[in-house]
Amino acid sequence: MKLILLGAPGAGKGTVAKLLTAIDGSVQISTGDILRGAVQAGTELGREAEAYMKRGDLVPDSLIMGIMEKRLQEPDCKKGFLLDGFPRTIPQAEALTELLDQLKITLDMVVNIEVPREVILDRLCTRRTCENPKCQAIYNVKSSPPKQAGICDKCGSAVIQRDDETEGAISHRLETYNKKTAPLIGFYEKKGLLKNVTGTSSDVVVKEIKAALGE
Repeated sequence: MKLILLGAPGAGKGTVAKLLTAIDGSVQISTGDILRGAVQAGTELGREAEAYMKRGDLVPDSLIMGIMEKRLQEPDCKKGFLLDGFPRTIPQAEALTELLDQLKITLDMVVNIEVPREVILDRLCTRRTCENPKCQAIYNVKSSPPKQAGICDKCGSAVIQRDDETEGAISHRLETYNKKTAPLIGFYEKKGLLKNVTGTSSDVVVKEIKAALGE
């Protein structure tokens, strides 16, 4: 399958993507994970992106599109891919449309995951992430904490609250999303690719996506 997953920060795009990859071997592509890995590694791209990410602002298109062009041509994308949190703006969506045409790739669907604001705030304020860029396992201090407080179950690295997941940064991210990313819903609706899914359960969202794809 070749899908774009839209939804506000904390809507569950990453979790849904991971569940979908198990169905047919499609790969999850998260620009956030790629950028955070670059920040941890101290690359030129990482240093450039870090200042934007700490403020909860969007990383410039010039950085993102270069990453995406390279990533979509890697061998593991041949089985399919799930774009998790990209594109985020109309210019990115237009550039992605051109890139997919150039690479002769056709999207199956664009899924918009709708979740109430209060649920998002609760999810993100209580979320913790493994600081190891090769792991990045996600925990929740309420619903799924690590077995040992502050330590990743998978790799033993520290589990931290990201700078962009404090309440102030989350509110800013949601404002940024409403201004710059929400218009993508109309953009893809006009193209006949949009599927709206409302639900706080990832399993329900996946079930609806599978039904829409005829699987």
